[in-house]
Amino acid sequence: MSLVTSHSPHGQSSLRTVQVLGGGSVASSAHVRSLAAGLVARGVRVTVCAPAEAERAYDFTGVGAEHVHVPRSSDPASVAALRSVCADADLVHAHGLHASFRTALALGGRRTPLVVTWHNRAHAEGARAHLLRMLERRVVRAATLVLGTTSDLVDRARRSGARDARLGAVALPGRREAERDDPDRLPPKILAELGALGRPLLITVGSLDPCRGYDVLLDAARVWRGLEPVPLVVIAGEGPLRAELQHRIDQERLPVRLVGCRDDVGELLAAADVALLTSRWESRSVLAQEALHARVPLVATRVGGVPDLVGDAAELIPYGDSAALADTVVRLLDDPARRAELARRGVEQAATWPTEEETIAQVLSVYDELTQPRPLT
Repeated sequence: MSLVTSHSPHGQSSLRTVQVLGGGSVASSAHVRSLAAGLVARGVRVTVCAPAEAERAYDFTGVGAEHVHVPRSSDPASVAALRSVCADADLVHAHGLHASFRTALALGGRRTPLVVTWHNRAHAEGARAHLLRMLERRVVRAATLVLGTTSDLVDRARRSGARDARLGAVALPGRREAERDDPDRLPPKILAELGALGRPLLITVGSLDPCRGYDVLLDAARVWRGLEPVPLVVIAGEGPLRAELQHRIDQERLPVRLVGCRDDVGELLAAADVALLTSRWESRSVLAQEALHARVPLVATRVGGVPDLVGDAAELIPYGDSAALADTVVRLLDDPARRAELARRGVEQAATWPTEEETIAQVLSVYDELTQPRPLT
């Protein structure tokens, strides 16, 4: 009998799962919350092991899961805490490389099925890159199954020695439809605060770190200074490069605003004329998905899972090519018909992506497969 569908005498599912989350990107944290909600609604008992700040931000207990604070660390105390939580789990599901590594250490030689989801790919250079490759190999060889959110992540897991690696459906949870036809969608006060009244608004969202390609974006912004009116580039996010980027913006008098982490990113995006994704690598970019849902024309680098994600509903450019970025944006701003076409295609492409229901159904199917008793041979 399936453990997912069987029930205890108390009317609850006999399946107990532990979801392990590290620091957690926005995408992976939102996915774990969505997954927890869907599993709990179907009678599965869910414990989320994550830092306390992740619980405060995503409220896993609010959807019926139990939360256990486990720091984003692989020190012995954190591993021991995780080992204790996983002791009576039927299945453990870890999200991200570092959380998966801690989980592999905690499970040790136990036969508890371990599912690992790779939402993204860690970036590093030099000795740290070698360490990351070692962690990847350790994780995929310990995992019963690796789910990759893109086909290239699945291929990477297989090359690293995964016993079983498959494409994993991941929806964009909690999305709200943007109302781009509403003239009051963004208060004029906010537009005035940003300096965006009467000029094109270009938006990008993401942490201020080297893999985002913001140096290339600033190079392109030098070209846009010559347009009339001059577009405003808004970068929402925080990170280690803030001071360096701000210095360049000030020194070169670039039409760029660093606005930090905002709680109105959806509204800012809905008001944008063009969304920009300049990263070195992306899997299922949240920004790309939000832009297409919101009917905002997207210019993105042709990297990772982006081409498969957006299809022909975005303008794709090579990573690191500031001239291609600048020229593509100028062409879009001068071509309302092309922007309208991309908006239409974006909605059509978004309709092909997995829903939350489909994502939960796939995960339940995997859990069922991995927890069914094996026949004796």
